[in-house]
Amino acid sequence: DQYISSYNIALIYAALGDSEQTFDYLEKAYDEESIDLLLAKVDPRLDQFRGEADFQKLLVKIGFP
Repeated sequence: DQYISSYNIALIYAALGDSEQTFDYLEKAYDEESIDLLLAKVDPRLDQFRGEADFQKLLVKIGFP
């Protein structure tokens, strides 16, 4: 048994193109105060979601302008 962070699970769903599950797990990562979320602004695996309002709201919650 190994721990897999919610952020990494979000990346799996992002690769599958499932935006709903991606955002659910990104929110879970936020609730868990995951340090991995600091990568969200520049992680190329999330590029397809950058234009979505939910993604922009998450970045603001994290503390990015």
